Amino acid sequence: MKNYKLITAALIVLFSVCIFAQTDDFLTKIIDKSVSPGQDFFKYATGTWMKNNPIPSSERAWGIANLVQEETYARLKSILEEAASHKYPKGTSEQKVGDFYFSGMDTISIEKQGLSPLKPEINKINSIKNRKDLLNVVAHLQTIGVDAMFGDYINQDQKNSDIWAFYLWQGGLGLPNREYYFRNDARTQNIRSEYHKHIAAMFVLLGENQNKANLDEKSVYQIELFLADSSRKLEDLRDPYANYNKMTIAELQKDTPDIDWKFIVNKMDIKKLDDVIVGQPEFYRQLNSAVKKFSIDQWKAYLKWALVNSMADRLSSAFNDENFHFKGTIMNGVQQQRPRWKRVQDFTESAVGELLGQVYVKKYCSPKVKERYEKLVNNMIASFRGRIQKLDWMSSETKAKALIKLDAITKKVCYPDKWKDFSKLSVDRLSFAGNTIAVREFWYNREINKLNKPVDRSEWDMTPQTYNAYYNPSNNEIVLPYAGFVVPGVPDSLLDDAFVYSYAGASTIGHEMTHGFDDEGRQYDPKGNLQNWWTDEDVTRFEAKTKLMVEQFNNYVVLDSMHINGKATLGENIADLGGLVIGYDAFRLTDQYKEGKIIDGFTPGQRYWLGYSYSWLGHQRNESLAQRVMTDVHSPNFLRVNGPFSDIPEFYSDFNIKEGDPMFRPESKRVKIW
Repeated sequence: MKNYKLITAALIVLFSVCIFAQTDDFLTKIIDKSVSPGQDFFKYATGTWMKNNPIPSSERAWGIANLVQEETYARLKSILEEAASHKYPKGTSEQKVGDFYFSGMDTISIEKQGLSPLKPEINKINSIKNRKDLLNVVAHLQTIGVDAMFGDYINQDQKNSDIWAFYLWQGGLGLPNREYYFRNDARTQNIRSEYHKHIAAMFVLLGENQNKANLDEKSVYQIELFLADSSRKLEDLRDPYANYNKMTIAELQKDTPDIDWKFIVNKMDIKKLDDVIVGQPEFYRQLNSAVKKFSIDQWKAYLKWALVNSMADRLSSAFNDENFHFKGTIMNGVQQQRPRWKRVQDFTESAVGELLGQVYVKKYCSPKVKERYEKLVNNMIASFRGRIQKLDWMSSETKAKALIKLDAITKKVCYPDKWKDFSKLSVDRLSFAGNTIAVREFWYNREINKLNKPVDRSEWDMTPQTYNAYYNPSNNEIVLPYAGFVVPGVPDSLLDDAFVYSYAGASTIGHEMTHGFDDEGRQYDPKGNLQNWWTDEDVTRFEAKTKLMVEQFNNYVVLDSMHINGKATLGENIADLGGLVIGYDAFRLTDQYKEGKIIDGFTPGQRYWLGYSYSWLGHQRNESLAQRVMTDVHSPNFLRVNGPFSDIPEFYSDFNIKEGDPMFRPESKRVKIW
């Protein structure tokens, strides 16, 4: 998945969009000629834009995703404001979208209500007297999106993709992952120090005096630290076999005797459940110990914190400001919040994005555009097929199976053919926090009700207006929302093939396609089942190649002494490299490449590399970058360009990269997989 950052700052973007729209070639206008291609290609290709577009004070990062999102914000704002300005009949799509947005923009009511929307939940927590009460409240909080004690979700059974399964996952932490509780570098120690202050401040806002707030903060942190100790590291969560432990409820009960799972499942309104897939059994054994180790009062403090932490940005300004201070400023270096209408639009997108998407698609995604990208997808698949057939390290037996899987990939392009049903969702204009809880309950019930029903493989997990894409191994599908192909301020008709085959073909289509054959995705068969279909010899040769890539990225320094985690980012790095070589082969077949016409001084091949760099255009605050390295399986943008480029022979020849250039890697160190 591309995994782009959050968005904002309209004035800078509008200025950028105007420039792009008025120039003949937006791509070459952002080159920094003071940097040579062999020195740092990302700076060379995008440096002028970086210099002219500093990160706005309201943003953790700024780049191409933000530019696209700004255009999307403007398009959706008119839809939302129109819906919010009228009172439509109850139950209509317009009423649901309009009332949700209205309630988020109604700051007068939000301020007046203060904490009152959460009072029923807080009263439930305060009423806890024993372990049964504790588990009852935890089960309820799970149904309203509060990650208390553990994580759970519904997904296809990884070993039988035709049925839905209930998954239990490690969770219950307030910080992003276990590393924040144990790393001892100065940056992480400061975050922990601020986290203690942040939790205590929230308890004061909940009405406690400072002494009680400090006491409850200690309880919260002790519980989280205890759970973090048994949580797996980021890279260890990428092994599908190690994180698939199917067991009956009785077997889970035996492993965690002090947690009544039948009771919890019943209270979570799950009607029939024979099996559960436990991602990390050691975490649940630790959770069982935690239930005994910590007092009821300590758990009550923990649950109050989990509740307010999940809802603070939907409450009055005191809660919202404290939440932003820690999550925005301390964690990401952002100094001010984005305009409220953008934040509420994001909340609305998360809540009812497909309802917005239906209007968005009608207005902005023509059948001609969809047809172009469907054709591009087919060309990329043909290119990948050719590369698989020519591999010198894969056996004929595994090649044949790889081609079957490739041909079986479902291609979802631009927007769904069937939209989700929101008829059971009820929202009003009375309370933004109340609407948030209602939306979370709607999605929870929608997912839980999938159990024991056929899998609907037509579903999308992204909206058409999302600037992203994904590969779903259980469906063996690539899902490519329309916004992932958008270039802000430039109509699709003006985009040359060199740009399209890199910006859309390599970084999006080819990238997602390759995920089906990366170190994790390759372990799923054509039907999406976790099953080994490679020979042992092929696995050994593949792992030798991926080991070289792990070493390559481990050696990249991002901040201070902070290195990339090559093992955690391996899948995404493989997909970046795969997308690039597949895209280049497909581009070779176009008229533009064959004709070799020079545009603004650049050959078609050179424009391909520039176009791909444009797809990762952007920079990031140091605080946010540090968090990304610790929590994200994607490498930072500049390494998603410089890293794979330095492995590809065509890049060397197109830009005459020579030994001694910083971008140069000896042939023995270059990674070649697909």
